[in-house]
Amino acid sequence: MNQDHLYTSLEPVGNLPNIFLVADGMGGHRGGGYASSCAVETILEEARVCGDKDAAHILTRAIRKANEVIAHRAGEDERFAGMGTTVVAACLDEDVLIAANVGDSRLYVIHEDGIEQVTEDHSLVQEMVKFGGINKEEARFHPNKNIITRAVGLEQELQVDCFIRKLRPGDRVLLCSDGLTDMLEDEQIRQIIDQKKDVRSAAQALVEAANDSGGRDNIAVIVIDPFI
Repeated sequence: MNQDHLYTSLEPVGNLPNIFLVADGMGGHRGGGYASSCAVETILEEARVCGDKDAAHILTRAIRKANEVIAHRAGEDERFAGMGTTVVAACLDEDVLIAANVGDSRLYVIHEDGIEQVTEDHSLVQEMVKFGGINKEEARFHPNKNIITRAVGLEQELQVDCFIRKLRPGDRVLLCSDGLTDMLEDEQIRQIIDQKKDVRSAAQALVEAANDSGGRDNIAVIVIDPFI
């Protein structure tokens, strides 16, 4: 069962010039799939009606609204108890990237100098890396690597991380669930994207490579070329 959901719109959504979303659900088959789809739908609904002009504020408010809706639904129906979802969201305002995330779905920028993970995982192993307990390579294969420390739908007061950065010509942006990053190293991801001229073939090649490497989870991928 697919518990990942994604959404893209190159057209404005409310006061956002565009929007890109990836959500990876958890909490049993029924709960995880519902949580991720509900998060995407709620974020879009909230973005459409939000009167704020600041993109980071809109994304933050919309993700927090999704947290409320999912938590309320989980409290109403015991079949959905404990469900939650990661979210990574982004929009592009000309050459400026605005991103927000909760959980361990990621956003990368791929540029001529390499690949940069812009978001920070909210996970147990990332905390261990941050405080020097293990290194990044050890974290990738750690038995607790899928334990996340923050999720949409499971928090009373949800903290949303936001990032704003200027992009350069030639940069590409990747949003993905951990179904991709658990199977491929960052450098493999960069090489695949660099080898493909268009974003559609790059995204498909990433999914195929992750499946060829084991494909143990759903794989959600969005590749963006801001300068086309």
